[in-house]
Amino acid sequence: MPVLVASDLDRTLIYSAAALSLTMPDARAPRLLCVEVHESKPLSYMTETAAALLADLGDAAVFVPTTTRTRKQYQRINLPGPPPTYAICANGGHLLVDGVSDPAWHARVTARLADECASLDEVRAHLLASADPAWVRKHRVAEDLFAYLVVERELLPEEWVKELAVWAENRGWTVSLQGRKLYAVPKPLTKSAAMHEVARRAGAELTLAAGDSLLDADLLLAADRGWRPGHGELADTDWTAPTVTALPERGVLAGERTLRELLKATRTDTL
Repeated sequence: MPVLVASDLDRTLIYSAAALSLTMPDARAPRLLCVEVHESKPLSYMTETAAALLADLGDAAVFVPTTTRTRKQYQRINLPGPPPTYAICANGGHLLVDGVSDPAWHARVTARLADECASLDEVRAHLLASADPAWVRKHRVAEDLFAYLVVERELLPEEWVKELAVWAENRGWTVSLQGRKLYAVPKPLTKSAAMHEVARRAGAELTLAAGDSLLDADLLLAADRGWRPGHGELADTDWTAPTVTALPERGVLAGERTLRELLKATRTDTL
């Protein structure tokens, strides 16, 4: 039976220049491969070793990129290895099959959101009213499913984030701070639900997952085994679970280690 590997992308497998955490001497820094270009500028990287591991993983398992990115943001990434048959975008709001969103899945998701939580309009209005322009650079709505702010982290008040999280919790939403982006996402909008659907379609009996943020926690818990890096929201709060391995590596080397672990687990199960 095939093994399904569902992995978050940003700060799990791929890294912006600011997130690389190259703390070693320059002469010992790993060689990097650019995997994303935006507006003619390089944006995201992995090590060349990680790229080779991902190509091997794509041959050995059903690899499913699993991201909070919109479809447009995801499609500008050029990952090594065979093109994934499935990809999960917008935190589970879109399930791509050969690059095209499955309309039946999207309809199921939007119906559930309408039934179970406050509307996007209400949440967006609260963000617009309460966020201070002194530290907000952009207000964005993603795929008409959730909202996020691009912020100046050094100016962002911690108390405001905590108050927003409580406000959102009472309306069936969750808040996640990842780098310079603060997300407000409906609780029923999950990566795990989409992963289960892909596992059903692919006939996978073993599911493996990786991720670094609060929005990845449900994915890690839903998989048979999971890995998280030594950075990110989950590491900052010492979050763990019996089936989740907390890796010590931080930055781009954590992406390399994560792929090593995923490939090892895949090969062990398929021997």
